[in-house]
Amino acid sequence: MSTKEQIIAAIKVIAAVGDVIRELGSVPAGHMYANLSGRMSLDTFNGIIQKLVDAKLVHRERTHLLVWIGPPK
Repeated sequence: MSTKEQIIAAIKVIAAVGDVIRELGSVPAGHMYANLSGRMSLDTFNGIIQKLVDAKLVHRERTHLLVWIGPPK
C-alpha cells in the first residue's frame, strides 16, 4: 500500500468513527472502543478521537462521554 493509499485509508477510518458519533449524538468512549478493539489498538482509537476533538467535531467530557458538536446530520 502506498503512502497516499495509507493516508486515504486513515482519513476514511477517522470519518467513519466520526459518523458513528454523529449518528449516536453521544457515546461513552469505552463503549465505542469496546466495539472497535478487535480492529485497532487503544492508542489508535485515542488518536482518532483526539483528531476529531482537535477539529472541534467531538467534545470529550471529563467522564469520557464523546459528544458530537460538529455540523448536524
